[in-house]
Amino acid sequence: MLVLGIETSCDETGIALYDTERGLLSHTLYSQIAMHREYGGVVPELASRDHIRRVLPLITQALAAANCTLRQVDAIAYTQGPGLAGALLVGASIGAAMSFALNIPAIGIHHLEGHLLSPLLSKPAPVFPFIALLVSGGHTQLMQVDAVGHYHLLGETVDDAAGEAFDKTAKLLGLGYPGGAALSQLARQGRPGQFKLPRPMLNSGDLNFSFSGLKTAVLTLLNKQETSEQIRADIALAFQEAVVEVLTGKSLAALTQSGLKQLVVAGGVGANEQLRHTLTRKAAAKGATVFYPELEFCTDNGAMIAFAGAMRLQAMPESARQPARSFNVHARWNLAMLQTPESD
Repeated sequence: MLVLGIETSCDETGIALYDTERGLLSHTLYSQIAMHREYGGVVPELASRDHIRRVLPLITQALAAANCTLRQVDAIAYTQGPGLAGALLVGASIGAAMSFALNIPAIGIHHLEGHLLSPLLSKPAPVFPFIALLVSGGHTQLMQVDAVGHYHLLGETVDDAAGEAFDKTAKLLGLGYPGGAALSQLARQGRPGQFKLPRPMLNSGDLNFSFSGLKTAVLTLLNKQETSEQIRADIALAFQEAVVEVLTGKSLAALTQSGLKQLVVAGGVGANEQLRHTLTRKAAAKGATVFYPELEFCTDNGAMIAFAGAMRLQAMPESARQPARSFNVHARWNLAMLQTPESD
């Protein structure tokens, strides 16, 4: 089965072709970072308009790279939510229209499910069941994943997600957009041990997270002293160390509580070098293995949507695979409430 994946949930247009027998054939991505940088963050209306301009040319590019024609595509998978409503509508409307015109099945995919399953595109890949740490811009969650569509929420953030805390702290430090990547870059120049920031909820006894207080602690620290480039780097490192320690501690606790030995890390923050190094080392000490998507698949991309769509379509009875007759999107969508493939 050859699946065309369309991702337009926020500020990146991603297209990919995934074949259930041959694997990932091609993927193309256009990032809107340069456009949004001058505004200091994503402007939803501009994002939607840019997706309209990019989707069809990227589909043509992906087909050419895979040496395929549109008539060879067996199904369409598009991001149905969560995300920016206008941006989601671009991918959903094009995906549904192509499905109807080609008389092939279409399936709406949960954006976070795409991230959660993205490490399965890598080699070696985890096998079910496993624990998943989802750390994207707006979400920080720990899930137990028993199979495609079978997800059990273990813990989540009660306020700012880790990615949001990175971006907000970067702004406090005078860094540009995207803030998380800029902060991580600055932290490389930091001196260990210069500052100690709190580890929110690290010993709370549950698997929930909280990062808004950490951002406030950075603001308090900045207000107490004169800052230089070196001091800013030291604070960036202290902030990153605090986030990594909390994410690592909670993830290892989830492994212990579940008795599982596999941890999947997915989402944009999953590209952070210090997080990868610390998690891998500490998990190995407990006899566990950590799996990460390739760096190019940590941010939003079409490959994860095509793959998730293929997995769901394979799990569905053939009679349920139908061309689109209508479409809708979900700006907010709880992953734990996602239906299993058998009930789609």
